[in-house]
Amino acid sequence: MQARNPSLAPARRRSARLVATLLLSSAASGARAGDASLDTLVFGSLDAGAATFLSAGAKIALESLDRPGFAALVSVGAGRRTERPCACAAFAGSSDLSRYTAHGSALVGYQWFQDWGVVGAFLGPEAAFEALSDGRAVAALPVRVGVRFHGEVWARPTDETLVTGTAILGTARTDAWVRASWGYRLWSAYLGPEASLYADRTGYRKWAAGLHATDFAVAGYSFRLSAGVQKESSGVRYAPYIGISAWTPL
Repeated sequence: MQARNPSLAPARRRSARLVATLLLSSAASGARAGDASLDTLVFGSLDAGAATFLSAGAKIALESLDRPGFAALVSVGAGRRTERPCACAAFAGSSDLSRYTAHGSALVGYQWFQDWGVVGAFLGPEAAFEALSDGRAVAALPVRVGVRFHGEVWARPTDETLVTGTAILGTARTDAWVRASWGYRLWSAYLGPEASLYADRTGYRKWAAGLHATDFAVAGYSFRLSAGVQKESSGVRYAPYIGISAWTPL
């Protein structure tokens, strides 16, 4: 993301750009690209593996995303995962179930800039819809509404290293997702390891560990690529995963 404040140091400009992209979230909405008073960054991501989730969204500030201040984060997403059926009701006897999820949130928060990096915290309403299928029948679950928290820390211990931490907590599905990564700048990206954990009210857990390449540009878009191995609590097998995120300012 290009800096809008010429007096901002290069490290701070890069901090703002990375924080905006590493936020997982969702479908662009709300802001008019031609409104000079709004600074908008749109983004999308795909995580594909044993469980798959696609999201898109926008991050909007009244003045500039490159300096401390309030911002809004809006997102939508949808995904699918396989899990073991409960011993109850319509799906008893099925070997596997597919759980389909649709999610949306609209958060407001603040970004703090320091010489070492950026901290962002966002809070607001969320809604989620889920459906279960065994391939023969579909059971739609009630829409759930709740509160969502999204926190992000981006730090540069040295000029060539990047450390990130993300935490997302929601009450609509009583779920939590955390990810941590470290990278060393080689060529045009930060390369290094990452690890993440997801859990929700159903007892489902997913652990993942792999490698990432963050903050490289292609045709005016910035990207983050990751790949590794993940394991779900609903099965004993390990499975590969890949992830891709892209973002660009409007």
